[in-house]
Amino acid sequence: MKRIIPCLDVNEDGVVKGVRFDRLRRVGDPVALAERYDAEGADELVFLDIAATIRGRRPLLDILERVAERVFLPVTAGGGVRRIEDARDLLLAGADKVAINTAAVQRPELLSEAASRFGAQCVVLAVDVRRRPGGWDVVTHAGTYPADRDALEWCARAERLGAGELLVTSMDADGTRSGYDLELYRLLAAASGLPVIASGGAGGAEDIHDVLEAGADAALAASIFHEALMSVGQLKRALAQRGQEVRL
Repeated sequence: MKRIIPCLDVNEDGVVKGVRFDRLRRVGDPVALAERYDAEGADELVFLDIAATIRGRRPLLDILERVAERVFLPVTAGGGVRRIEDARDLLLAGADKVAINTAAVQRPELLSEAASRFGAQCVVLAVDVRRRPGGWDVVTHAGTYPADRDALEWCARAERLGAGELLVTSMDADGTRSGYDLELYRLLAAASGLPVIASGGAGGAEDIHDVLEAGADAALAASIFHEALMSVGQLKRALAQRGQEVRL
């Protein structure tokens, strides 16, 4: 069963969205949007505090707690997770899974520690990637810092370290609505045995169908939902008509 996952990038101003991690604009209230996507039939939600790592602050636990009171979907939360205690706090605040990005690159053992403490099913490696000739590079700190690491190799290593899922965002496609980087997700599906969540580039049902066919287990989308270009339910019905197995 393929999953459809709205993504809510949050900062102090609420939910924001941009293009290629830039030109951010406010698009709504996190709790209200979460309730809407729950009602529309989303399978999960992803909340990412996009400024926590850059500003050195802890994750926005208060938003997660308010969402958990109103919404009963599985939630993955990330942003600013630097220590095992940060992951614990997110889980206690209502997250079902924790996404770790920059801190895992800086100290890969954090993935193993989190998997040992909470179970691999709670540990998501979030990876932001930028295409280069012959492959993709990992970038950290909300896409501002090149990590000098090959994305496919890093994802394969993360599986050995204990991560239970991959959330991979193409910076080149993010917010463009021009389609996912299908080659990236085909290669990821071959390089790792972990479930892969594809992020970056969703412009409509055809794009999401294509990335699921390419090997992604789930598709993350933001703009098309935030701006009501289509609802989660409309998307799922369109995917079902194309032969995708989705929960209606």
